[in-house]
Amino acid sequence: MAERAAPVPRPPSRRAVVKGLLGLTLTLAGIGCTPVRSSPPATPTLRPPTSSPSNLVTLHTPVFTYHGHRGTVDAVAWHGRRIASGSYDGTVQVWDAATGGHTLTYRGHSSKVSAVAWSPDGRRIASGSNDATVQVWNAATGGHLLTYQGHALAVSDVTWSPDGKLIISASENGTVIVWDATSGTDVFVYRGHTAAVITARWSPDGARIASGGLDATVQVWDATTGKHVLIYHGHAGSRFVTDVSWSPHGDRLASGGADETVQVWKATTGEHILTYDGHTATVLQLAWSPDATRIASGSVDTTVQICQAG
Repeated sequence: MAERAAPVPRPPSRRAVVKGLLGLTLTLAGIGCTPVRSSPPATPTLRPPTSSPSNLVTLHTPVFTYHGHRGTVDAVAWHGRRIASGSYDGTVQVWDAATGGHTLTYRGHSSKVSAVAWSPDGRRIASGSNDATVQVWNAATGGHLLTYQGHALAVSDVTWSPDGKLIISASENGTVIVWDATSGTDVFVYRGHTAAVITARWSPDGARIASGGLDATVQVWDATTGKHVLIYHGHAGSRFVTDVSWSPHGDRLASGGADETVQVWKATTGEHILTYDGHTATVLQLAWSPDATRIASGSVDTTVQICQAG
């Protein structure tokens, strides 16, 4: 088992910021932007339109509303027709996306659940919690399989490797741990960050991991050895990084942060490609289009914006 890292002051996580968004409606502002190609931080030149697009469709009635939780829902993940959701009530619940019917409830954590992730084959679910553990359990029965204990503070993110053999977990104590998904033992601990780690993501080929956090850096490292590859310092000042996202081919990375920008850069060299500054508040989530030509970003400013990826 890995040596526990010394606790560091506990800062607000991305999840705490998300909590402030409850009750707000995301408005899609789909725009084809011209990237700002100067080195970050760039002078703001791009802003979303003040009026809604003429083809915007507003829906008032959900397909399903699931009422199984008794606390704030802090994490959701989809696999096939099933959805897993984690809550402040300490449970992970699985339900049918086609009918809205409840499938099972997992009650292994002793504190709020902040992250959930399906294994690639959909047979297992990993969940991370403020109880500082990562737990893996059977997605069909809810039976407990493994508990990973190595972090000293809350777990902020969990992600499976593309082949389903490993799991990474990021923590507010500034570490990222790579776990063997079968045995529950730690493979190694990455200690490159100097503050809480908010997000960690596998590259599409499973060879590298990118992580970002409150030290305002994105760090890329080898997924087998834990050897450091590069650090990206593109986000302004001490503004923390909230999310990172690999392009489908793994050649580029996008990162979003409290500096209200989305940055795109080369994953092998850290060379800056473009800065998108259309948001007016912290960027929380990023996603690439399947053809790698566009990036969607969600923000505290209540918008989802789509930008050309360069």
